[in-house]
Amino acid sequence: MGHSEKDLQEYPISSTDKKTLVKAFLAILSEESVKHETEDLTPFECDGLSAYPQIPMIAVLPENEEQVCHVMKICNDHKVPVVFRGAGTGLSGGAIPYDQGVLLVLTKLKSIVQIDPLGRSAVVQPGVRNAAISEATKPYQLYYAPDPSSQIACSIGGNVAENSGGVHCLKYGLTVNNILKVRFVTIEGEIVELGSEGLDTPGYDLLALITGSEGLLGVVTEVTVKLLPTPEKAQVIMASFDDVEKAGLAVADIIAAGIIPAGLEMMDKKAVNAVEQFIGAGYPMGAEAMLLCESDGSSEEVESEIAKTSEVLTKAGATEITVSTDEAQRLKLWAGRKSAFPAVGRVLPDYFCMDGTIPRKTLPRVLKRIAEMEKEFQLQCANVFHAGDGNLHPLIMFDANEGDQLHRAELYGAAILELCVEVGGTITGEHGVGIEKINQMCVQFDNHEIQTFLDLKSAFDPDRRLNPGKAIPTLNRCAEFGHMHVHRGEERFPDIPRF
Repeated sequence: MGHSEKDLQEYPISSTDKKTLVKAFLAILSEESVKHETEDLTPFECDGLSAYPQIPMIAVLPENEEQVCHVMKICNDHKVPVVFRGAGTGLSGGAIPYDQGVLLVLTKLKSIVQIDPLGRSAVVQPGVRNAAISEATKPYQLYYAPDPSSQIACSIGGNVAENSGGVHCLKYGLTVNNILKVRFVTIEGEIVELGSEGLDTPGYDLLALITGSEGLLGVVTEVTVKLLPTPEKAQVIMASFDDVEKAGLAVADIIAAGIIPAGLEMMDKKAVNAVEQFIGAGYPMGAEAMLLCESDGSSEEVESEIAKTSEVLTKAGATEITVSTDEAQRLKLWAGRKSAFPAVGRVLPDYFCMDGTIPRKTLPRVLKRIAEMEKEFQLQCANVFHAGDGNLHPLIMFDANEGDQLHRAELYGAAILELCVEVGGTITGEHGVGIEKINQMCVQFDNHEIQTFLDLKSAFDPDRRLNPGKAIPTLNRCAEFGHMHVHRGEERFPDIPRF
């Protein structure tokens, strides 16, 4: 990964010395909220992507929105780059610090400001954990639908920054589909509020623009989320298959039958075995692939949908079908899926969790190609993904201390992402671009499109001081990367070798 020399020339560098900045921050923040010694900064050197650690110059932890505004004004006045950080569970390196900049940590902004049971909404600060929203609204028989696997730890501010999803995003959508309003602070330290509590607002949809912007446009300080009624009933089907491609085709069959499950997840044999040995969820270790398909709603709706889905799965070649009989079993089956990443982490010391999205119809072809790549790159890959919406999470396992395994893992990951684009998909589904996929932005988009992204960023951040080097590549970087051969499902330059 890293940055090229041409790339670095386009990133902002401040001439302000560290002591001057520390003094300015201490004038508005407590001493414990300003970290500037190396031993205090080391815990912030990376997010969930640990392969590229970087120590920030200074880390600040404001306690309220007013302090955030003051921090941003100081950084703007001194022309200092700023990177925002929430819980640090992101998987694309979006919160990795800039060594010549300030890391703005939002974990102290963790209040649930208001719950409106009648309006089915809640106002929360960015440091509130995803799962905490549903915990707080449970007495009102309401919950917040997006549920990333890291929901017990990840924060809502990070969810907005990455437009996070989860196992139930097929039916209920991503973060962008489940928020009403956002307050954020600009690089100049001014507060902007986007969206409304109504169903529609005039003008451009800037709320959608800030959602998934990965900290490149402003720092989110408050979010109004939608709440949904807790379903009367939920059941999950676990279906085993003796062939990965059969399982992939079964996913398309379910959707083709007019069924939109609350969740539709798939795991291959490597992932199933790792999870079962880790948590004992009751998964079939002999199966080549497994599907989890959930129905929720009224008792009548669930009963009907479970029966119809079971019939489709049987016709698709499922070797075994298990339907949860109570809530404890349902939660246990989902606990296995949500433990997949740490389970795979027990197999080898390191892994990359990739994140690409493909058309559902191409699922069997892509899974077959990913398996072939294991031999090409001589690395193992376990597949865990949101099958219903084609969001893949291949887990490339390696040992960074052994030879060139890290480099081969990077190449393997890049090949998977470019394959996603080749079949008409995209390089991310919910984890964002960060630094992990920044080269593949040059693959998916041409120079004109990249320039449009840069122009849009400049409208909010003219000097490009917000999260520099993330998500949107410079044109110099794309020119140096030099193999923009895949574009919208077509081989643009088929004669150029891919590696």
